[in-house]
Amino acid sequence: MTKVTSKRPYLIRAMHEWMTDNALTPYVVVAADAEGLLVPEQYASDGKIVLNVSYAATRNFTLADDRMSFEARFGGVAQRVDVPLSAVIGIYAKESGQGMIFSNDEAPPSESAEASVSVQAGRPTLTVVK
Repeated sequence: MTKVTSKRPYLIRAMHEWMTDNALTPYVVVAADAEGLLVPEQYASDGKIVLNVSYAATRNFTLADDRMSFEARFGGVAQRVDVPLSAVIGIYAKESGQGMIFSNDEAPPSESAEASVSVQAGRPTLTVVK
C-alpha cells in the first residue's frame, strides 16, 4: 500500500488562500515546543505562539509541503520565522474566527465535528464543537 501524504499542508494553503482572497487576516496557532521551530520564544504563551501570516505582515512568505517560513517584525525588529507544518495547531481568520484546527494523528474528523475559534480580548482560543 502506498503511503499517503499529509493533508495538513494542503489544508493550510487552501485556508490561507481563501482568507487572503476574502480580505481576511490569516493567523496560525503553533505549538511553541515543536522541534525545528524558529520563532522568538518570548512571544509564546501557554505553550503556543500565534503568528500573523498575512502577506502584509510577512516578507518572503513560503508555504512548502513540510514548513512555512518568512520574515516578520517582532517588537519592531525583523526576525526569521521557520515553522514545521506538523507544529501548526490551527489556522483562523482574525476578523471572523473562522478556521480549522488539526489533530496530531490526522485522523479524519467525525462528520459532525466543526472547528470554531473564539477571539476574546485579543487572545484566540480554539474549540472543537461537536
